[in-house]
Amino acid sequence: MRGARKVVAGLKPVKVPEAPARAFRDLWPGDAARGQRLLRGECEVQGSTRPLMLIQEGGQGWSPAGGPPAWRAAVHGFTWLRDLRALGTDGARLRARDLAADWLANGAQEAMAVVPEVVGTRISAWLGHWDFLAATAEDGFRRAIMVRLAQDARVLVAGLPDECGHRGALAALKGGLAAAVALAEEAWISRCLRLLPAEIDRQILPDGAHVERSPAQLLLAVQDLIEIRNLIHGAGLEAPPHLGLALDRAAPALRLFRHGDGGLALFNGTRDEGAALVDLVLTQGQARGRAPLILGEAGFQRLQAGRTLVIVDCGAPPEAQRGPSSGPAGLPRHADRLHGAGTLSFELSVGRDRVIVNCGAAPAAEAAWRDALRSTAAHSTLTLSDTNSSELKDDGLGRRVESVEAERQEANGAQWLDASHDGYKKGFGVIHRRRLYLSESGDDLRGEDAVEGEDTPAFAIRFHLHPGIVASLQEDENAVLLRLPSGASWRLRASRAKAGLEESVFMAGEPRRSSQVVLTAEAGIASVQWALSRVNLPQPAGEG
Repeated sequence: MRGARKVVAGLKPVKVPEAPARAFRDLWPGDAARGQRLLRGECEVQGSTRPLMLIQEGGQGWSPAGGPPAWRAAVHGFTWLRDLRALGTDGARLRARDLAADWLANGAQEAMAVVPEVVGTRISAWLGHWDFLAATAEDGFRRAIMVRLAQDARVLVAGLPDECGHRGALAALKGGLAAAVALAEEAWISRCLRLLPAEIDRQILPDGAHVERSPAQLLLAVQDLIEIRNLIHGAGLEAPPHLGLALDRAAPALRLFRHGDGGLALFNGTRDEGAALVDLVLTQGQARGRAPLILGEAGFQRLQAGRTLVIVDCGAPPEAQRGPSSGPAGLPRHADRLHGAGTLSFELSVGRDRVIVNCGAAPAAEAAWRDALRSTAAHSTLTLSDTNSSELKDDGLGRRVESVEAERQEANGAQWLDASHDGYKKGFGVIHRRRLYLSESGDDLRGEDAVEGEDTPAFAIRFHLHPGIVASLQEDENAVLLRLPSGASWRLRASRAKAGLEESVFMAGEPRRSSQVVLTAEAGIASVQWALSRVNLPQPAGEG
């Protein structure tokens, strides 16, 4: 079968080599614990674990019955190969081949398998793990993988650009370029390089943020750009200037979202995955530049004084795209497909201790759980009359915040932020305004949340706490005392609202129980003032 050609109707046949023309190596670490679960027939995707077994074992992970669209997209994209590689055993290698063979026989014709972003992700995964997956496999398996790769790549490259308005288009282009290099198809390489600058301009905003306004998607996009740069250089080609300039913008923007522990703030589909991967991406990207204080186009602000850091979402959701709302396999096509209703939410950390957070995300979970974490109530902001500031829909957002205004001032090290959004204007005729003041020492954060309009419904202001925070209600003072892992203590006080403690959840791997401070204001109250200040308390006996 040497030199065989694969023909697809209407497309020029491509010579399929025995193996990739160039060696590839996936840059990013997997998780050996997740790899071990794969051996047991379970696949975890962004915190959601579902069965992934061979058909003869009773599996249905390739079919629509296997799980939600985002989970199946990852499964069909073979992103789990990293976890089996991290496990590194012969059993892990054989399981990878068994699952790949099962996919070729039973999953390759599923609608999800041919979505462009899924195809691009799968091609990148197969080539990046070629040595682990196929290099020493028997000839028939290796040949089947190469033939399918060539078939997928031909259709993918012919269909570029996949202007879907989110990072999936960049994943598709990356996969197309990887296949072009692997198959030594010069025409494909030229096409991908010609399309790359425009795709970068669609993906990366002038301030360096990602079009989806998500720290997680920005991290993935930077990973994509690094892989594309390495592909181009590995092929002995010159990268378009757009690529280096985009990395130079995106890396500092990524730093804006980093807390003191090195992890990312939990806005718009972002989960707490830890600092190690962010460190690796910034190193591989040869990132330069400090974190900016403002991302103007994306609408994020960073207030920092002393050891205290506040990151605020002051931007409107991406505009809805025209045309079909979702792809043929149920994947949303909008840039706001993971966007939450958390406008004007903020996160706060002190040194390496996260204090106030958003709940995070479960993009691959069932719709009810996924959207609960996208709701306004899952963010540290004001919720009016138990209503989301933007309407959550399966394919993104319906009614949405349209206008967000933000003004920032600084003097003698102190910082003020005055921001407002109109998400409640259509339903209630009011504007939510949030004012924040951070003292020059960083030991005093003051805020005011106001509802500006003729009739003021009841509202709640939520401060979700990191699981490491120990909170105790001080009813006589209408305050909550917060004890940080470092031993420091802060007190949250409020006026014109009743302070209470309720249960919450924090998404970091498996969901973790946490608490939230809730300030409840009755109808007719127009504004609530609150203050979060460091306090010096005597240490319990035996400490220090």
